[in-house]
Amino acid sequence: MTWIAAVHGVLPPNRYPQGELTDLAARTFLPAGADRRLLDRLHTSARVEYRHLALPLDQYGKLDGFGAANEAFVSAAVELGAEAVGAALDEAGLAPGDVDLIMFTSVTGVAAPSVEARVAVRLGMRPDVKRIPVFGLGCVAGAAGIARLHDYLLGRPGDVAVLLSVELCSLTLQRGDASTASLVASSLFGDGAAAVVACGSAREGNGPCVLATRSHLYPGTEQVMGWEVRDGGFGVVLDAGVPEVVRAHLAGDVRGFLADHGLTTGEVAAWVCHTGGPKVLEAVAEALDLPPGALDLTWRSLAANGNLSSASVLHVLRDTLRLRPPRPGTAGLLIAMGPGFCSELVLLRW
Repeated sequence: MTWIAAVHGVLPPNRYPQGELTDLAARTFLPAGADRRLLDRLHTSARVEYRHLALPLDQYGKLDGFGAANEAFVSAAVELGAEAVGAALDEAGLAPGDVDLIMFTSVTGVAAPSVEARVAVRLGMRPDVKRIPVFGLGCVAGAAGIARLHDYLLGRPGDVAVLLSVELCSLTLQRGDASTASLVASSLFGDGAAAVVACGSAREGNGPCVLATRSHLYPGTEQVMGWEVRDGGFGVVLDAGVPEVVRAHLAGDVRGFLADHGLTTGEVAAWVCHTGGPKVLEAVAEALDLPPGALDLTWRSLAANGNLSSASVLHVLRDTLRLRPPRPGTAGLLIAMGPGFCSELVLLRW
């Protein structure tokens, strides 16, 4: 087994209420004087109250292309990433020199040298630390990252592995893109980071254990979610059919996975779910027939921070550990979905 020693979430200091971000979206996407009723309706129905941004609000109009936006991404990602990893290691009682592997995931910017290399040098990790930068998993990467750390630690039970997620969704906004997908994304996604410290079974600890993981890739759904890479940067692809894909596949996948480990949905004490948006969360609760309140921490995170892409499920995991830790010996299930279209399931035991 793998055990989770610490989870730490970080948010940029620039925090704004949804109404101010709706006005920013209107200035960014719509021509002067255009009808903004659809935009206002989407921003209201997102059930997001506040979001944090990588830059102060007045700086977004000064970004003059993909190069400037990506430069801002690299700078902010290293700062937030170093803070998240450093704090997570402190909480785990470990030092940067104890880390044997660091994985970095983001789908909102690119860097070479990659962000985890810069964070490793800044924090003073060993020169022989193994690095895995991952791009393209999007929202599912928080869960998939924990799963891949687990795979690694099964083979190296004495090691320490770190997952770092930094998603700066605000820096992907495409000026003048008034598509429905763009307006929906502008209502939902925020900026943030998170780090997870995981240890192999040869190390002592008292955090939740990863018992098993399962990945699901759904053929024929490649165009449901992702990016179109344009001259100006990343253009969002977000199909309205995402909740129906969830309804079609998730229940069977979850119940089959749990059954393989002698469990039913009724025996899951903690549902740690990615903040995919209201329609997706309603589809998850409906498909799995979850009891009232099962996704309360996910809804709480959505309202407070928006959807942080891959970092979201890690923030919900942190909140579960701090605010509603299940009884020792009970099971939890961590769920995320993302481009592919795909899902990742991580079975936990407290």
